[in-house]
Amino acid sequence: MTNWLRQHRYALGAALVHLRRSPGGFLFNILVVAIALALPFAGVTLLDNVRPMSEQLSVDPEVSVFLRQDTPREQAQALASALRQAVKDKQAKIIFTPREKALEQLRDKNGLADVLTTLGENPLPDSYVIKIDAFRNAQAGGDVDQLAEQLRNLPAVESVQVDSAWVKRLAALINVLRLALLILAATLGTVVVAVIFNTIRLQVLTQREEILVCKLIGATDNFIHRPFFYTGALLGLCAGGVALGAVALALHPLNQAIAEFARLYASEFQLTPLPPLAMAGLLALSAGLGLLGAMLSVQRHLSRMN
Repeated sequence: MTNWLRQHRYALGAALVHLRRSPGGFLFNILVVAIALALPFAGVTLLDNVRPMSEQLSVDPEVSVFLRQDTPREQAQALASALRQAVKDKQAKIIFTPREKALEQLRDKNGLADVLTTLGENPLPDSYVIKIDAFRNAQAGGDVDQLAEQLRNLPAVESVQVDSAWVKRLAALINVLRLALLILAATLGTVVVAVIFNTIRLQVLTQREEILVCKLIGATDNFIHRPFFYTGALLGLCAGGVALGAVALALHPLNQAIAEFARLYASEFQLTPLPPLAMAGLLALSAGLGLLGAMLSVQRHLSRMN
């Protein structure tokens, strides 16, 4: 174990010595790789901030049934039995909201009390809300539209609205963004591997004579390969750190713009940096991409020398 650690310590030192010889080229390669990594890292940060919001939204289908304005209260309340018959094969909760209660709830909303006062009489109808438990009904999402169409044919029903449709659209949009981010990350990850592959290739060609001398005195392939592996991993690690730093710096001006937009919806939503564990994972991933590019390059070019 001591010998193994000594060999890796020597390989890391050799990699650092080579980097000190050409710091300009190393910094330029870090910048190129960091630009490629910054976009997927920013996407991961955005999805990490949006995910808690999407998880808090209820995806259980809710069907709102609005009755006609001239429907007598007795007939409106009697409609509950027809609604229970329509949802008898589902786990659902039916809530009746009289028009007076709906008006009170609307008055409680900021800025609407004066508007409702100018209307004079109550413009709201009696209504029902049917909450379907999607967890207990595996097919609830599939036949909720059919249920809504059935409820529209009931007497005294003015309109029926499926309130969870926008939640489903939001979930579908997040899934599309997640898939697009995965494709983008795979594409830019290939670019990172290609850049590091070419960087290590140039380094191998620069040290060609040194490598041949090492082989003549009995150096093993692993001994020769390790410094190049460390160079690739260090390049990926440093580029990942620069990319994360650039994303963190970009959050401040973005939050200033988002704050103005969120204030219109009485929200305090802000983008926050990734947690330390997620950052460590991204740094490990970028170092792994650098190591992969170095391994492919070394195995290709040093095999020709053999």
